[in-house]
Amino acid sequence: MKGNLLATLLLSAVAGSAVAQQQPQFSHYAFNGMYLNPAYAGIKGQGEITAIGRYQYFNYKATLDRGGEPKTYALTANLPVRAIGGGLGISIYRDEIAKSEITSASLSYSKHFKVGEEGRFGVGLQGSYNNWHRDGDYRFVDPNDPNIPANSSDNKFDAGVGVWYESPRWYAGLSVNNLLRSQYSFQSANDATKKATATAENHGYLSVGYNFDLTDNIVLTPTAVGKLVLPGKFGDGKKFSFDNNSFELGARATINDKFWGGVGYRYDESLTGMLGVAVLKDNVLRIGYAFDWIAFNQDARAFSSHEIMLSYRLPKPGLATRPAIRTPRYSF
Repeated sequence: MKGNLLATLLLSAVAGSAVAQQQPQFSHYAFNGMYLNPAYAGIKGQGEITAIGRYQYFNYKATLDRGGEPKTYALTANLPVRAIGGGLGISIYRDEIAKSEITSASLSYSKHFKVGEEGRFGVGLQGSYNNWHRDGDYRFVDPNDPNIPANSSDNKFDAGVGVWYESPRWYAGLSVNNLLRSQYSFQSANDATKKATATAENHGYLSVGYNFDLTDNIVLTPTAVGKLVLPGKFGDGKKFSFDNNSFELGARATINDKFWGGVGYRYDESLTGMLGVAVLKDNVLRIGYAFDWIAFNQDARAFSSHEIMLSYRLPKPGLATRPAIRTPRYSF
């Protein structure tokens, strides 16, 4: 992807050039801060469990062999933990694209600090365990190319950091992952003495959102996320050139914390529409659907992507108190 990173609260632009991102993208990014940022863990003061399934370029068929639409599945959970002064979170995702599969599991810790009357600031650390798999069934121009991987996998640990501010009115977060830039090795399909390699480059995310009370019952929430690929080692001249980036803008209206609808724009690719409803007591279960229309650069892509989101909000923790027991002789 390519794009211009918005760097202010509403993300003002900086020039960019084309580079593919290695990590999945979700149209429901504003509902799943745990996927983007380890500092999000527990920052809302209540636990959340969120699952997202995405079919990108739905029903796209490769010209030859297996390929087709990318598929991504993600499951995250987080909750505040008073005993550690912060929160814990987990994030698991599987990304399938053509002949490659990436599976990742991460554990996050966020330390929380009170800011003003209602704000919270989190500083987060994440450790992850990743599996990269290549199935080796390639069509290649040079049959002797040693960089063509065989059917093989590699596993590596990595890490990420982030900060997140949350208040009833607005939020903002910044995170960087793949800090170790782990290098994955795959047996060469054509030379048993050599390895094909791939490096997990650093990715950065800048997230912002603001809640406007249009009426007593309707809240308008503009959102944005800037997505960067930061190739190379820290200290390299082009590490922070911001040449490799993308962004998304969106807005949704929520009625009575129960129904919502929204629109979005992903730079140089698609327009998004989304609908959702919250059910059960206190609207704890949220169900959302997003439709992406591929409006730009349609070559080698199907015209739509589809995404389903389920999110369950746990009750806010409170001090457990026993009801008073009254008898003619005692009052507890």
